[in-house]
Amino acid sequence: MEKRKIQFSLVYRDMFQSSGKFQPRKDQLERIAPVIIKMGCFARVETNGGAFEQVNLLYGENPNKAVRAFTKPFNEVGIKTHMLDRGLNALRMFPVPADVRRLMYKVKHAQGVDITRIFCGLNDTRNIIPSIKYALEAGMTPQATLCITTSPIHTAEYYANIAEQLIAAGAPEICLKDMAGIGQPAMLGKLVKMIKDKHPEIIIQYHGHSGPGLSMASILEVCKNGADVIDTAIEPLSWGKVHPDIISVQSMLKNYGFDVPEINMDAYMEARKLTQEFIDDFLGYFMNPANKLMSSLLLGCGLPGGMMGSMMADLKGVMDAINNNRKNKGEEPLSEDALLVRLFNEVAYVWPRVGYPPLVTPFSQYVKNIALMNLLTESMGKPRYTMMDDSIWGMILGKSGKLPGEVAPEIIELAKEKGFEFTTADPQSNYPDDLPRFIEEMKKNGWERGEDDEELFEFAMHESQYRDYKSGIAKERFLKDLQAAKDKELQKKGMSLADVAAYKHAESDAITAPDSGTVMWEVNGDGECVPSIDPMVGKEYKEGDRFCYLQNQFGQTVEVPAALGGKLVEVCAKQGSKVRKGDVIGFIRRK
Repeated sequence: MEKRKIQFSLVYRDMFQSSGKFQPRKDQLERIAPVIIKMGCFARVETNGGAFEQVNLLYGENPNKAVRAFTKPFNEVGIKTHMLDRGLNALRMFPVPADVRRLMYKVKHAQGVDITRIFCGLNDTRNIIPSIKYALEAGMTPQATLCITTSPIHTAEYYANIAEQLIAAGAPEICLKDMAGIGQPAMLGKLVKMIKDKHPEIIIQYHGHSGPGLSMASILEVCKNGADVIDTAIEPLSWGKVHPDIISVQSMLKNYGFDVPEINMDAYMEARKLTQEFIDDFLGYFMNPANKLMSSLLLGCGLPGGMMGSMMADLKGVMDAINNNRKNKGEEPLSEDALLVRLFNEVAYVWPRVGYPPLVTPFSQYVKNIALMNLLTESMGKPRYTMMDDSIWGMILGKSGKLPGEVAPEIIELAKEKGFEFTTADPQSNYPDDLPRFIEEMKKNGWERGEDDEELFEFAMHESQYRDYKSGIAKERFLKDLQAAKDKELQKKGMSLADVAAYKHAESDAITAPDSGTVMWEVNGDGECVPSIDPMVGKEYKEGDRFCYLQNQFGQTVEVPAALGGKLVEVCAKQGSKVRKGDVIGFIRRK
């Protein structure tokens, strides 16, 4: 009997999104792509989507250039590229007008993305089916997604019924997205078999996280029952609360008897080394070390592993307030572990009462926040659900889609008291087309709409972040945050603030004032010195470039050169600062 083939995908984007805040830069992606190809085991690579485009803007880079650069080498060798797509929310955390959603698929197809993985955190097909049609119109492959969780409602039959609707709408592929890694292997295997028995031609791809420890069993079960493609990761960002490593997955499936591709281990080690280099460069400063640890506690609360870091930070944030309230009532304070157990129990209490939303972005955050605020209000002697914001109420009232389960009577009553109304309307109907507004503003600002309207799309999708990117504020903010993160790491190693400053200034040239006067960073057209914003940390200078101007006490404008050139590491004199001759204006580190 011929062995059944299993393909592998490298979820390079999600490896980083599940580990920290940022994604590799365009130049880094261009370096890793050929090495991924050389590994020889991946039929697919996740290149973008999710938060990829947004975080590029946040650190002041153009995501369109990054996507095109990353997909190009894979396109050339026939490796399929795929992206993550939040359906109604597209590439952000709140709903998107239909005309912007439609444009997204045209842009992403033109940029070299083959497959779009469309999901709705509520598994509401009304939020997925339009995207299936938009993707097909644009020439992309729509991979309709089932958000996996474990509850009395989320059975194999429940998911198979949703899959039927998505396949009927034209989806040629189905993804089982087990973001929290809490899908039970037996249920997942049964679900795959139910879909394959009726639709053997449908490609099924499994995406699981390794946090609670079920992922390897789940992978084996779905493959035994007909799954075609398995998402994997590579070191140093595999395992923990991220994804299983390709080496282990390939070994397990090969020894079970599946036909799987071999791994070029020299290339694997090269990719591992490069990825670590990217982490050391800047990405690691924004990664939570807790995401490298697995935890079976996640099975109890059902929350995604990537949330554990933020959840612990939130818990610490309210711990003092809760214990102060307990102290005032004559009760013993709670330890962090005791409070964590209470939080998990509260999540388990709240989740069914708000309709069992699958615990994926953003609904996992909503459920966690309800539980956390309930613990705080309980310590204050107030009832549950008294500190829920508009986003949470939007989920409960049906504005994001239909909840899988029923909302508890006490919450329905609370909604009535507040004058809120529940809705069963199509969520998209609340968000009218909006592209003309962005087209008009781009024309007014003299901004190019970009190749294949990609700049127009980016502006319409991430309006505030795009404005900050265009103005340069995003890059400036990021570089300041990066330097602060680096300084913090040095302080963790026992360095004093003075030591940190000395370390930063090592191998740097001090740019000093040649005379006493006022520091100015720009001169306007008539030669008059005017205050301006400081240059960004990280700005590059060549030998002999102008660093700044100095207006001396005689009103003369003196140009201050950038010494031997290099990268700006610190600005010591702000715009308009008064300095004396010999004072340090800034430090430039030579290359």
